[in-house]
Amino acid sequence: MTNRLNTRFSELSAYNRAGFVAYMMAGDGDSQALLNALPAAGADVIELGMPFTDPMADGPAIQASALRALEAGMTLKGTLAQAAAFRKHDKDTPIVLMGYANPIHHMGWEAFAKAAAKAGVDGLICVDVPPEEDDELRAALGKYSIALIRLATPTTDDKRLATVVANTSGFVYYVSTTGVTGAGSGAVTEVGEAVARVQRASGLPVAVGFGVKEPEQAAAIARTADAVVVGSAIVDAMHAGGVAGAQELVKRLSSAVHAARR
Repeated sequence: MTNRLNTRFSELSAYNRAGFVAYMMAGDGDSQALLNALPAAGADVIELGMPFTDPMADGPAIQASALRALEAGMTLKGTLAQAAAFRKHDKDTPIVLMGYANPIHHMGWEAFAKAAAKAGVDGLICVDVPPEEDDELRAALGKYSIALIRLATPTTDDKRLATVVANTSGFVYYVSTTGVTGAGSGAVTEVGEAVARVQRASGLPVAVGFGVKEPEQAAAIARTADAVVVGSAIVDAMHAGGVAGAQELVKRLSSAVHAARR
């Protein structure tokens, strides 16, 4: 499967540079403006959150963001519409949808995959569907060349890791702390060892996230990981300072990530 994700990670590898993955919530504030602004601020890949009423893997910041988005009327179809609007002027930056199975299943796996592909989506992280239960979803996504990105954690042993990375595409998302998003970062040396293990098992780029907030922290992770994901901090910056506040944070974080290996 070749799509914008493969192309982007190949480009980053050629420059010996880690990527910066920016997470934002569709429908929270002026989210279309933020989505459109992220590439110029330094985002190599965008994770677009699909708001859901019970985001069990997310911490307070993203839970609150999802609630604000839902109260503002954002839906899964609305999220796809934002991706489509972005794609009209940006043909290169990969978009990965991140969220939960319920809204997708309600739309239908096949209908969702078709609509996501039409909107220019490149990947999906569906946090509450384990590998043992994702056959139908994976088949639908594969039909439309959309990557199914799975998560590995510090508690994922070698046997489980083999299951997780089988049929994974795009990249593997390594959760640097057990628990919920925004909870803090694991020791950088431990993260480096874990990244190497996941890279060996998967043959795919590894993006590290969950709890990354500061440029120094992001840069340290970027020295070994293929990409660094920041979510809660961007969501908080957007809520506190609007698009300009979120842009400024993304610029600082992405600059640190991009300079980490120089």
